[in-house]
Amino acid sequence: MGEALMQDRLLPETTHQDMANAIRALAMDAVQKADSGHPGMPMGMADVATVLFTRFLKFDAAHPDWPDRDRFVLSAGHGSMLLYALLYLTGYPEMSIEEIRNFRQLGSRTPGHPEYGHAPGIETTTGPLGQGLGNAVGMALAERLLNHRYSDEIVNHFTYCLAGDGCLMEGISQEAISLAGHLKLGRLIVLFDDNQISIDGPTDLAVSDDQLERFRASHWHVARVDGHDPEAVALAIENARGVTDKPSLIACRTVIGYGAPSKAGTAATHGAALGEEEVAGTRMSLGWHHEPFEVPKPILASWRAVGTRHRAAFDAWAQAASRLDASARTHLTDPIDAKVQKGIKAAIEAIKSDFAKDGGKLATRQSSQKVLERLMPVIPGLIGGSADLTGSNGTLTKLHTILKPGDFSGTYIHYGVREHEMAAAMNGMALHGGIVPYGGTFLVFTDYCRPSIRLSALMGQRVIYVMTHDSIGLGEDGPTHQPIEHLAALRAVPNLNVMRPADSIECAECWEIALLAEDTPSILALTRQGLKLLRTSPTNENLSAKGAYVLIEPKGGRDVTLIGTGSELSLAVEAARLLEGDGIKAAVVSMPCFELFATQDESYRNAVLGSAPRVAVEAAVEFGWDKWLGPDGTFVGMHGFGASAPAQDLYKHFGITTDAVAAAARDLVRKTKKVG
Repeated sequence: MGEALMQDRLLPETTHQDMANAIRALAMDAVQKADSGHPGMPMGMADVATVLFTRFLKFDAAHPDWPDRDRFVLSAGHGSMLLYALLYLTGYPEMSIEEIRNFRQLGSRTPGHPEYGHAPGIETTTGPLGQGLGNAVGMALAERLLNHRYSDEIVNHFTYCLAGDGCLMEGISQEAISLAGHLKLGRLIVLFDDNQISIDGPTDLAVSDDQLERFRASHWHVARVDGHDPEAVALAIENARGVTDKPSLIACRTVIGYGAPSKAGTAATHGAALGEEEVAGTRMSLGWHHEPFEVPKPILASWRAVGTRHRAAFDAWAQAASRLDASARTHLTDPIDAKVQKGIKAAIEAIKSDFAKDGGKLATRQSSQKVLERLMPVIPGLIGGSADLTGSNGTLTKLHTILKPGDFSGTYIHYGVREHEMAAAMNGMALHGGIVPYGGTFLVFTDYCRPSIRLSALMGQRVIYVMTHDSIGLGEDGPTHQPIEHLAALRAVPNLNVMRPADSIECAECWEIALLAEDTPSILALTRQGLKLLRTSPTNENLSAKGAYVLIEPKGGRDVTLIGTGSELSLAVEAARLLEGDGIKAAVVSMPCFELFATQDESYRNAVLGSAPRVAVEAAVEFGWDKWLGPDGTFVGMHGFGASAPAQDLYKHFGITTDAVAAAARDLVRKTKKVG
């Protein structure tokens, strides 16, 4: 890939340096105008990005959702102006020069860190370092999965990830590197901005890893280049593209803030505007004698030509895709179309009927496994997995096949003990399109997944987290494994459905909710211990979809309302029977999902909760329950960490029992009568 080939793609008046300097100028001008941002990385990696976009990256700016485009992930999301500049220069819709001018301003398409959905061409939300690398592994995995299911003609692209020193210091990077190398994701290429500068100063203040040897140890192809030598960068990318059985790392030695006369190569360019004097000096140093935000027409025209150079490839792909049947075309991007939705509903109705007929006592993790067996034939893009807890989570069925290194025919992924990367990879698969990912671990280990769960919610991705062993009911493993505060912490995340089904019927309904929630991730909090079937006569209506519903309504009005979730709903049911013997009329409300209940209209919520005093029971902390209990309600649950013992002993020890719920209800009724 020599200079002559590159010039074929540029107008005669422009050079590689002109195009790279356009990125640098836009980056420093936008950060200077905002007086906020990170100019150093975009200025340092401008040469690498120019080579990638002008010579290799398969994309068409006019068709940003082309399913077979190469993916470009900016894991070092603080350098967002690199991405925004590239999107503007190549002519992506909605990325105007005005958006560049409005960098980091309220309502702009150019926030401080790239946010998925803000503008076409932003493949994922990055900023928390290392997340983009984890997503890129998922995207590369999705590409191989779909390539096997379609063909090279339909799915055959690369995933490029730009990562910095910080990304590689984050713990998630090791999980991502290890998984990608193990799976032989040969179409993943990581461009490492090896500028040796962090916020605090030189990276040797905190790290002395040999990154090439680190990646090589995880079975990656590795190379090191001068990041300001376009021919060396091009050769390294060309070589990496030829390695089919290993992902590739290209360490690009760069100067952060390249071109800045006094600040280049220092931490001063990392996270602050250069300053007017330094910006003027940089213009002189680079030979960029143009006004802020001005890109000369010949240079802009060359960049715009880059944005259209794969138009013929897009047209050829579109012609090939037109030969697929309509369903196969749709499933390339969305595996759950209208037909599949009907299939899901039918499968859920059938399994609910079976659960009711059988009437057996099942842990909801077991119920979930049975539901998955019904769903697998219905959803071609459903890809499961677990972080080394397959048997415990119940995430593998008889219908799954195991994905193996280099063999992407499977439908089930052994993620190993890599909870964080499992979550990040599932985000990447969902973002890629064509895949509905679910993955399992213990609920307590959402702590290891939480940054990625938060990003699932922020990006509005349909990712399903199957989190089992959801309370002290897991028993003898003790407080290290017993989630106490986790439900409350997860319920605090916006746009996340946290569902805790109380029996097999609710479990099936929660799976339906999760699969049909196109823009919302879901947590399925499932039990280790067996649960009685509480809804013995299920209807086709999905009652759990409203978040809460009345399971038992006493005749003649309520004296008290008992609210339960998950395994503790049965305690509320039993307490209602005890109270009936005392002449106290107790309603029982199942509340599998706070978030869905909160979206119902006020009249429905009032009808479910009623006006009688309320008692809630859940084997977790009380935090968050006040919204439903009101000022005079009582909570029966945990007030500290758990302990190691058989489950039934723990429930007694911590006072989460039928008798405790009934006693709390009696006290409330007594107080209410006194006040009355």
